[in-house]
Amino acid sequence: MKKGFWIAMVSVTDPEAFKGYVGAFDAAFEKYRGRFLAASGDAQYPEGFPADRTVIVEFDSFADAVACYHSPEYKAALDLRRATATSHLAIVEGL
Repeated sequence: MKKGFWIAMVSVTDPEAFKGYVGAFDAAFEKYRGRFLAASGDAQYPEGFPADRTVIVEFDSFADAVACYHSPEYKAALDLRRATATSHLAIVEGL
């Protein structure tokens, strides 16, 4: 089975309130076995738009990655992220 990935580019608009998002996704990532492969750190953006953070999360399957995003467990975290940052998120299937 091919793995699934979230690839997110996030620009935080309210840093203090964004702290509430961090950890709010724990229940969803635990349920769907999401694992961070990259989060923040140095990044270059030779094309497109720059972001404050680039994050890659790995899931056991593409179906798990999609289910996590649409889960009730992630809904509250998603609402927090949308209120405190602008984001571009892709859910992709691995090779």
